Amino acid sequence: MPSRKPPSTYYDVVLTNPPFGKKSSITVVSEEGEETKEALTYYRDDFWATTSNKQLNFLQHVKSLVKIHGRVAIVVPDNVLFEGGAGETVRRKLLHECDVHTLLRLPTGIFYAQGVKANVLFFDRKPASEKPWTKKLWIYDFRTNEHFTLKTNPLKRADLDDFVACYHAENRHVRKETERFKSFPYEEVLKRDKVNLDIFWLKDESLEDSANLPDPDVIALEITEDLQAALDQFSQIAADLKR
Repeated sequence: MPSRKPPSTYYDVVLTNPPFGKKSSITVVSEEGEETKEALTYYRDDFWATTSNKQLNFLQHVKSLVKIHGRVAIVVPDNVLFEGGAGETVRRKLLHECDVHTLLRLPTGIFYAQGVKANVLFFDRKPASEKPWTKKLWIYDFRTNEHFTLKTNPLKRADLDDFVACYHAENRHVRKETERFKSFPYEEVLKRDKVNLDIFWLKDESLEDSANLPDPDVIALEITEDLQAALDQFSQIAADLKR
């Protein structure tokens, strides 16, 4: 199990998107040409949990990079919000040692692969404390009943205006709840199974009424993009297997 040292440089603000995907091993070729696989599981004294999950490791690494009272906005896939084991450990520690104040549930169709479900997690690093720093987690559901594609209906800056207004950067302690913006006390979040942060409350209209489905041409284009993304991923896997 390779080990890495904690970072020597710390930052006031970190805005980042971690590597997506499940590849968690490297190929080692010996002098005789024999190939072996080695797991990409790194041990860090400053990590809360040792895991081969790249996104969980990246989240822990980012937390270690930021200064005390520094701010972080990090894109995370859904598995970071609900995965058990190391995932639960990381979420418990993050909620306790940092002020995890906002979660933006992003719509599908805005990344390189149509089916990727991602979120933006906002938190501030805090000094050591016996009491948890997170008091209330605000969640903005920008996914339910929202439809975007990479080409025909791409996400634009104006589409985020409501979230920006709800975020209330001037003083986020005077926020107000809306249909898409809800708050959840720390104690309530902690009682959820495995401290699951994958929380949603809006009804998915497409599941209740087929009339609310996107137009057929939009669905056809989304399927095409899904198939193309799948082919690209298979091509990458095939290329990795040849190495």
